[in-house]
Amino acid sequence: MFRKKNTMAIDASRLASLLAHDTCVRGDVVFAGGLRIDGRVDGNVLGKPDGRGLLVLSEKGVIVGTVKVHDAVINGRVEGDLEVEHFLELQAAARVTGNITYRTLKLDCGATVDGKLERMGGEQGADDTGESVDTKVLSFTRAP
Repeated sequence: MFRKKNTMAIDASRLASLLAHDTCVRGDVVFAGGLRIDGRVDGNVLGKPDGRGLLVLSEKGVIVGTVKVHDAVINGRVEGDLEVEHFLELQAAARVTGNITYRTLKLDCGATVDGKLERMGGEQGADDTGESVDTKVLSFTRAP
């Protein structure tokens, strides 16, 4: 009667670097492996193209710039476009001002996006069950 849903999970053991809450970086950050940001980055945050980098942005974290990574868990603030090649999780305290491109998205209640959500992979794709799904560009704007 009830089926167990397949849920994706991020392996937090991939995190190798930490930008602490009292740290501010001005300039681009390029990383491999995993990076947790509790502080602020005024610049782009980029996973190495040949890597499968994981970005975790805590509730205290802020990024002002473009983000391009393989996997991401966002619970802080991003002011810029966000491109995630594989899996993106927007947790309840996430605040994104910019366009988001993703392949797989988990959006928690409370997260806000002021921009467009666009799924990678063309106009029609397949979900994890292999069934055909329509993909559309969604636009969300935060209410005043």
